[in-house]
Amino acid sequence: MERVLENEFTSEIIGAAIEVHRAIGPGLLESAYEECISSELTSRGVSHRRQVPLPIEHKGRRLDCGYRLDLLVEERVVVEIKSVEQLQPIHDAQLLTYMKLGKWSVVLLNNFNVPVLKRGIERRVL
Repeated sequence: MERVLENEFTSEIIGAAIEVHRAIGPGLLESAYEECISSELTSRGVSHRRQVPLPIEHKGRRLDCGYRLDLLVEERVVVEIKSVEQLQPIHDAQLLTYMKLGKWSVVLLNNFNVPVLKRGIERRVL
């Protein structure tokens, strides 16, 4: 049941991202896309939070190191927003670290700096 919900949420998130990309295109700052996706998700009735703190646990201590998730949708799916020429291996490592630290099983990486957004979306599942 949980996987079904996560699939529904990722479909809704991808739909919102595609709608935003169609409306405003590539080449803007990541913060602009985050704001627009947040607005689109709100209009679709999808619960989410922006700039969610991600503390690090080290040797039994919780440390706030300033990391923030771009979006956390329905408390289940992390959405990382990029606007870069090309995704790099470090972006994938970042996602895996977020998943490990927050114990999330699904992450979407959206790179908006592409002509067609389908080419800029990557889904990771643990």
